[in-house]
Amino acid sequence: MAIASRSWISSANDPESDFPIQNLPYGVFLYRETAHIGVAIGDQILDLYACADQGFLSILSKEVAAACKARTLNPLMSLGPEAWSALRRQLMTLLDEGYEKKSDVEPLLLSRKDAVMRPPADIGDYTDFYASIYHATRVGRLFRPDNPLLPNYKYVPIGYHGRVSSIVISGADIRRPCGQIKPPAAEAPVFGPSKSLDYELEVGILVGTGNPLGHSIPIDKAEEHIFGLCLVNDWSARDIQSWEYQPLGPFLAKNFATTISPWIVPLEALSPYRVPSFERPANDPAPLPYLASSSRDRDGIDLTLEVYLQSEAMRQQQMQAMMLSRGNLRDLYWTIGQLVTHHTCNGCNLRPGDLLATGTISGPEAGSEGCLLEKRHNPEPLRLPTGEIRTFLEDGDEITFRAYTQKSGLPRIGFGDCTGRVVALEAC
Repeated sequence: MAIASRSWISSANDPESDFPIQNLPYGVFLYRETAHIGVAIGDQILDLYACADQGFLSILSKEVAAACKARTLNPLMSLGPEAWSALRRQLMTLLDEGYEKKSDVEPLLLSRKDAVMRPPADIGDYTDFYASIYHATRVGRLFRPDNPLLPNYKYVPIGYHGRVSSIVISGADIRRPCGQIKPPAAEAPVFGPSKSLDYELEVGILVGTGNPLGHSIPIDKAEEHIFGLCLVNDWSARDIQSWEYQPLGPFLAKNFATTISPWIVPLEALSPYRVPSFERPANDPAPLPYLASSSRDRDGIDLTLEVYLQSEAMRQQQMQAMMLSRGNLRDLYWTIGQLVTHHTCNGCNLRPGDLLATGTISGPEAGSEGCLLEKRHNPEPLRLPTGEIRTFLEDGDEITFRAYTQKSGLPRIGFGDCTGRVVALEAC
């Protein structure tokens, strides 16, 4: 399908749309109380269950057609890149402006604004990485001014295993967590609600085909195991975290909620927007051989990432959300392929639907910080249009992540919104 292709769905041809025909991200929505797989196209969703049921996917294998009638994306994820590409080509054919039977396909559409979205996959395992050197350096400098990065950072992708049960879809409220907090001047901790609630701007990697236990995924095959990408907000309670994280790292400060966006953008849709991976300084160590890719000239993705905040007072005064930061996925020190390969280098088996997150994504310049904690280095406090000041999130604050890639002569490929609103606990 040519880059210049247009859809018979007019909203998909809007230059500002996240979902042109060249994107076609996958999601799961409710249809008459039953979960259906769909693809976003402009302001519509094409129901893949209905497409398969009415024979529009009969040109494909029986396995692909059956996977499109599943309640989650896991069966489709397990089929691999050739099956994903074949389905994508057929969907693009059905939605292309030159398709002669569009009147037969049109009844299989529903409005995105009316859809109730569900988690796109049964996520079996969730791993959160720490792949942005700019984030790691800024945070490290807060606690170790003279030695912000630990010696292993430039050799090994740092990560930890998160909690799957508290992963929620965009739009779900985020209840302020409770935990042990040690005030700076106190001799002992107290138990109560977090006063330092933060967001973390991340990109999620959804695993497609996995690997057998005891076998690793080679770096030059890593992306063949990635079904697609989404947005992730790994909410963090910094005051709980600062007390509990030594010596084993994050626990209750991270596992209370993680928000994911509902649409999974295929890697194939992002192919024209690939860029060289992060250029390491000359005195940095080269990746060890098992992490050394032969395609470094296109291992990065030129994906713009934005964070917006709207407070309760801003909503009451009908003010638009305020942009807090803008960064880019290309600034990651470790690539998405390196994260997959490192995760399996010891023989750990990944499975269809597993979620890997990049960790907070930040850039080198002011205004690209991927969380509020990093903004503590700024001389001026964060001031909202209402005059409110923010150090960390207050009850009623709504955080929205957006992501898109575009360049001259190519359509905009977007991810949709990843949104969560902080609500108060009734009691701890």
